[in-house]
Amino acid sequence: MGTRNPGQRAGLTRGAVLAAANELLAERGLAALTMRAVATRLDVAPNALYSHVANKTALLDEVLDERLALVTEPDPDGDPAAGLHAVMTSTRAVLLDRPDLVPLYLARQGARGPHAQRLGEVMLGLMDRAGVTGGDAREALRVLIVYTIGFAALGTGGPLAADETARSFDRGLRWLLTGIIPG
Repeated sequence: MGTRNPGQRAGLTRGAVLAAANELLAERGLAALTMRAVATRLDVAPNALYSHVANKTALLDEVLDERLALVTEPDPDGDPAAGLHAVMTSTRAVLLDRPDLVPLYLARQGARGPHAQRLGEVMLGLMDRAGVTGGDAREALRVLIVYTIGFAALGTGGPLAADETARSFDRGLRWLLTGIIPG
């Protein structure tokens, strides 16, 4: 039997660490999220967490990325504009389900983990099928992400009613996609 690290000896899993971090963020906000607070919630020593996450920044990045696993992927063979619209609409809905995380997406400028990368690849694939490639596709991807996170932020307590914000998001997204996808 191999040597186990402290986190393994404590019986921790990456999922348990992320769940505890999510609970703390939802209950008490970013200021309350410390490695010590997560460890206390899990009834382990703080050093046990480092077997699963490098530091608080990495923990935040994983929490944000984990949320993106809930975004619905479109049919990769369907209409590219409809697929991009569906991804961004689903992303906005997923973000609005956890409004406490939206400021973190803004501060961290999105997410960087495997779920974010997968969604980026899906979107770039859709753009490629629509004839948008290279630097133009990457710039369009950034614009769509910033637009969606911005509207999620507007939807978490902005001056507009939720239905008005949703209509504005949808209409603006259609305008963006008309400008991104030729024809």
